[in-house]
Amino acid sequence: MKNKVPFVGRSNVGKSSTIKALTGMNLRVGKRPGVTRQCKEVPYGRSTLLDMPGFGFMAGLSTSRQEEIKKFVVQFLENSNDLAFAVQVIDIKSFASISDRWISRGYEPVDIEMYHFLKELDLNPLLLANKIDKIPLGKRDGVLDRVADLLGVDESLHNFEIIPYSAKTGESISYLKKVLNLKINQNINQI
Repeated sequence: MKNKVPFVGRSNVGKSSTIKALTGMNLRVGKRPGVTRQCKEVPYGRSTLLDMPGFGFMAGLSTSRQEEIKKFVVQFLENSNDLAFAVQVIDIKSFASISDRWISRGYEPVDIEMYHFLKELDLNPLLLANKIDKIPLGKRDGVLDRVADLLGVDESLHNFEIIPYSAKTGESISYLKKVLNLKINQNINQI
């Protein structure tokens, strides 16, 4: 049965904090990258949320260790046949600037690459734009539109595919739960 939902994203974007906010489970979170080192399963209603290790640059870890973690995440996603869909968590405050920097160097940014990879795997990613509390209210729509543009998501659809959220303040947690539960129920009912 496809009832597992992996939470993926760069290090320190709030994957564990979001799962903690959704479930009330006491997950280890940290201010430094690399706190989550293996996949953790957390019960959530009729499904299971998977807290995946972060990927991308992590200060204090060797390049080879960073590549091992990314390879583990990619292989896990490719080889798991019980995944309903994926949740990708991004740091909304730095997403566009990091993406623009990598694009200007001729590279595809890791966050964008992961989003398209999840689409290729038919995991229909739900994108959580975490740390929205750090964006002034009057600038949020523009920042979210920029994320949609970078990902190639139709801006008229970004309200469902991209959810502005704050793990720190709990902003939009009830909306996030509603969308998450809707997607879980849709996947369970398709079986």
